[in-house]
Amino acid sequence: QVQLVESGGGSVQTGGSLRLSCAASGRTFSNSVMGWFRQAPGKEREFVATITWTGSTTSYGSSVKGRATISRDNAKNTVYLQMNSLKPDDTAVYYCAGGSAYSPWPGQYAYWGQGTQVTVSA
Repeated sequence: QVQLVESGGGSVQTGGSLRLSCAASGRTFSNSVMGWFRQAPGKEREFVATITWTGSTTSYGSSVKGRATISRDNAKNTVYLQMNSLKPDDTAVYYCAGGSAYSPWPGQYAYWGQGTQVTVSA
């Protein structure tokens, strides 16, 4: 089983940047597809990005494409999400997730972190 712990969230102004990290424990991390999702109050969980276990293939949600970069370091058991040009609409709790399917659907991910809050002020 994989346990995930996110960090790096915080408060930034519009146009700012944040780098989120997700540290994983467990021997299956390097074989897992990893994803980032976010959920704002009163809204459904939204796909942000996903990356294959090799790191060679990535995919992004339409609302963050061009502003987000997902990457992973299997030697450090860590996946990252770099977010640039942040907007107030990016305000949400950001979750790291792991699974076996390369997918934008949260139901395809078996492991979830506790989330980290990102707040973007105008």
